[in-house]
Amino acid sequence: MWRWVRQQLGFDPPHQSDTRTIYIANRFPQYGHYTPQKFIDNRIISSKYTVWNFVPKNLFEQFRRVANFYFLIIFLVQLMIDTPTSPVTSGLPLFFVITVTAIKQGYEDWLRHISDNEVNGAPVYVVRSGGLVTTRSKNIRVGDIVRVAKNEIFPADLVLLSSDRLDGSCHVTTASLDGETNLKTHVAVPETAVLQTVANLDTLIAVVECQQPEADLYRFMGRMTITQQMEEIVRPLGPESLLLRGARLKNTKEIFGVAVYTGMETKMALNYKSKSQKRSAVEKSMNTFLIIYLIILISEAIISTILKYTWQAEEKWDEPWYNQKTEHQRNSSKILKFISDFLAFLVLYNFIIPISLYVTVELQKFLGSFFIGWDLDLYHEESDEKAQVNTSDLNEELGQVEYVFTDKTGTLTENEMQFRECSINGTKYQEINGRLVSEGPTPDSSEGNLSYLTSLSHVNNLSHLAAGSSFRTSPENGTELIKEHDLFFKAVSLCHTVQISSVQTDSIGDGPWQSSFAPAQLEYYASSPDEKALVEAAARFGIVFVGNSGEIMEVKTLGKLERYKLLHILEFDPDRRRMSVIVQAPSGEKLLFVKGAESSILPECIGGEIEKTKIHVDEFALKGLRTLCMAYRQFTSKEYEEINRRLFEARTALQQREEKLAGVFQFIEKDLILLGATAVEDKLQDKVRETIEALRMAGIKVWVLTGDKHETAVSVSLSCGHFHRTMNILELLNQKSDSECAEKLGQLARRIREDHVIQHGLVVDGTSLSLALREHEKLFMDVCRHCSAVMCCRMAPLQKAKVIRLIKISPEKPITLAIGDGANDVSMIQEAHVGIGIMGKEGRQAARNSDYAIARFKFLSKLLFVHGHFYYIRIATLVQYFFYKTLYDSVYLTLYNICFTSLPILIYSLLEQHIDPHVLQNKPTLYRDISKNRQLSMKTFLYWTTLGFSHAFIFFFGSYFLIGKDTSLLGNGQMFGNWTFGTLVFTVMVITVTAKMALETHFWTWINHLVTWGSILFYFVFSLFYGGILWPFLSSQNMYFVFIQLLSSGSAWFAIILMVFTCLFLDIVKKVFDRQFHPTNIEKAQLTETNSSIKCLDSMCCFSEGETACASVGRMLERVIGRCSPSHVSRSWSASDPFYTNDRSILTLSTMDSSTC
Repeated sequence: MWRWVRQQLGFDPPHQSDTRTIYIANRFPQYGHYTPQKFIDNRIISSKYTVWNFVPKNLFEQFRRVANFYFLIIFLVQLMIDTPTSPVTSGLPLFFVITVTAIKQGYEDWLRHISDNEVNGAPVYVVRSGGLVTTRSKNIRVGDIVRVAKNEIFPADLVLLSSDRLDGSCHVTTASLDGETNLKTHVAVPETAVLQTVANLDTLIAVVECQQPEADLYRFMGRMTITQQMEEIVRPLGPESLLLRGARLKNTKEIFGVAVYTGMETKMALNYKSKSQKRSAVEKSMNTFLIIYLIILISEAIISTILKYTWQAEEKWDEPWYNQKTEHQRNSSKILKFISDFLAFLVLYNFIIPISLYVTVELQKFLGSFFIGWDLDLYHEESDEKAQVNTSDLNEELGQVEYVFTDKTGTLTENEMQFRECSINGTKYQEINGRLVSEGPTPDSSEGNLSYLTSLSHVNNLSHLAAGSSFRTSPENGTELIKEHDLFFKAVSLCHTVQISSVQTDSIGDGPWQSSFAPAQLEYYASSPDEKALVEAAARFGIVFVGNSGEIMEVKTLGKLERYKLLHILEFDPDRRRMSVIVQAPSGEKLLFVKGAESSILPECIGGEIEKTKIHVDEFALKGLRTLCMAYRQFTSKEYEEINRRLFEARTALQQREEKLAGVFQFIEKDLILLGATAVEDKLQDKVRETIEALRMAGIKVWVLTGDKHETAVSVSLSCGHFHRTMNILELLNQKSDSECAEKLGQLARRIREDHVIQHGLVVDGTSLSLALREHEKLFMDVCRHCSAVMCCRMAPLQKAKVIRLIKISPEKPITLAIGDGANDVSMIQEAHVGIGIMGKEGRQAARNSDYAIARFKFLSKLLFVHGHFYYIRIATLVQYFFYKTLYDSVYLTLYNICFTSLPILIYSLLEQHIDPHVLQNKPTLYRDISKNRQLSMKTFLYWTTLGFSHAFIFFFGSYFLIGKDTSLLGNGQMFGNWTFGTLVFTVMVITVTAKMALETHFWTWINHLVTWGSILFYFVFSLFYGGILWPFLSSQNMYFVFIQLLSSGSAWFAIILMVFTCLFLDIVKKVFDRQFHPTNIEKAQLTETNSSIKCLDSMCCFSEGETACASVGRMLERVIGRCSPSHVSRSWSASDPFYTNDRSILTLSTMDSSTC
């Protein structure tokens, strides 16, 4: 039991050895004394709390806050010693704060538990006791044989045993893990591949030995020992044998695999970063301000204690006749007495620390988070998804973002490739309505108008399309033109690693080509989305790849089936940047088809329209299309024999295999004939380019972190506007050693200094990044800081988190935001200050583990520029205001911050719109005005603090001088006593701080009016009620009839009005001066017309033409203060708004009458 407890707390891991031994189907040896290793279950846990640890863990986190811990100490002091105020004054607010916060955090964690239970309770099929049984995912044990069907997600990390294919292979997609949508092929060892039924698997006796769990998705080492007929057969296991949790089975009916890693030990879970409590910059500022006020409080208590003993130095004041000491007091220790007096003063003055600030902040965050979900502009109709808030503690952090780290696949793109254009033999074509349209004259057309290549069906009787025709010709007439197209699309249909689903294909390609041709009936699975789009395009144009059986690739050309023997595949690698296939045509010719980047194909070409194609490729790239060049070469029998021999020697070499293969590939892929180029569009999500540009205008740096290939990622970066064509692109790729990486970084740093280019972009891959972060972190960061855009490719999930961590701890300490849609993005989402999940096609892992979830990347602009801006301004004002307004009867002390003055600031913090949402979104540069936590800078804090002290000075000494100690101001001739004096000060304070809040409010609704003026009214009603009755349950009632007497004095009313006006007049003068001589960009935007056709202010104050002189003066004051009334607001906006043409947000709580403008 104790071991289990230690394991749950993380102090005692279940296993300690470097390897784990797994008996398949948990058939442990029967001989000898064997103790099986203990492994964790298959539960996935993303929540923070359990039923058992919620109370202690939550209390620990809450008392880490300085204010909470301070008020706990004060409460305990009040319980232990005789203090001027009741313990209730500290204990009740503290209890309320702790309870509200616990409920909010408990509710949010409960939602995470629900998500975890959905995953852990999913049904799975497991082989047990010779049969297939259904159980829940959480019940899978290491060693269980699990059955997974087509399109299902693997519930644990499995070693593949068998599939429905005879060779034991299967295809999976790992898009939710590494962002790649390509199909990956996995294979089982031959001895288990033949065991395709439950009955056969029940006879399997085998042991898997493998390494302990690690986070690297691409690394796995192990071996399987199979016992057959009393003989042990050992087979190596590598990454190709491991099926990762979170990946999805594709193009395979079913597989059986043995669980080797389960639960939080799966590679997917190990790439999750542990859930930690995120704290916003505003909360950190609050703690700093709190410490300053604590220092002030302690100083006040020390000075007061010293002054008390100085006062009591004279005997007549030490023990006056009306306050005689007891014998115990006379004999008590002076040190203890000093400490007791110090603590008493500490309790007396502790109300300058506003505990209700935390209550109000928690309420503001919790209630304010609903506005995001209610905003219809963040609702996606197609997927029926609205924005979600998983953590409301970070609302204001949305207004402080300086770096955005985004995934590519599924976040910036729709993950859908579409064939757009191509260049064939120097002629450029565009696909329009299923037809290829040429943009220039063809050899058989002297005119420059568009000509159509509708299909190849009209040349179906041409002899040169027969299987036995020769490929090496040059076009001289119309039939030769058709042949060039035929050869080009045959290269597209054969040079790939596309897989095809087992569906009805008999009717494919028969008869003339139609627009609803093959793609609707064939389901292709490609190694990359580009390949799939190209093969589907070739099918639309009459050359259909219909599958392969063994080494035979079958293609239908206009309904006629042709079989090509696949001789060799020269795999793609980032150094060559191309792939090739060697096939044998039906006529017996040996052909090489090559596909790759233009930089790797064109230099190897000796024939074809090279210059024209190069121009076309540049034109395609300028449009943001992904380009590939196609070429071919025909081998003689002697040439092929030499190539076959070299390939065999290189592939069987035990030493320097990679280098030898690279040399052979270079020998093969030369003397090419260029066929043309393709242009494919990776469809971007709607308004991605505009959103990225807006982020850049707002001063936010955008980094793209993706697991995709370098070429793919750069192409998308160019198309989405992350990289510009005019930008100087720097590359840090394929670095092999620390010294090489350091040298390259130094070169890049020198280029940045020497190149007179305004903007630089950096491309770095995962391997080079690991080297850069290991020894050259400072130099790498220096290069990155001078780049306006950075793109990291081939990134493992934990590498993404490390990059963000590196930026977070840099000297500038910037606020970071990460956004992604897959499980591979969870680590960076949890590492960043703000994590946003896209509710996309790759599951809900990112959305579950994020702080906020949205349906599309474009919604990020409104989330930051509008909601983030508003939340930050609101809470910054709230915090400063609370320290400013922060005596008296314990009831008043308790109610002052909780009731009398809290509602106006709470409503302000929920509804305030100091500038219209459209202005904020259409002018991203306004976002810069609130960056770096400027509204809570020390300068601003000192201003509010000084303002608070100056107002307090006016309250006290104004009352003291206006109502002197010898002045009789009451109607019955009584003098003003201490309680009456204190009530006067308190009344002026309540009215002034509430009126101050009214001055800060720009956007007035009926709710603002109700709580602002209602709070003052409530104070008067409560004071009359509280002081007008003798309450039997109160031990003393010093306030009886005091407030009524105060209000009966005309002098008191004069003093109240005079002091309130004096305090606020200073504020008004400062606002006038600042707005006239030092206006901020936001204040300028408030005073600028948003539309020349509508005479309105950005502050949303509109006035009719026939205004009176008083109205003119009123308008001037409105412009100075920046305030407006919603009854004179126009929400009429032009249809050219780049983001949202109409504001359907719940933020607008009042009706708007456009006719007033």
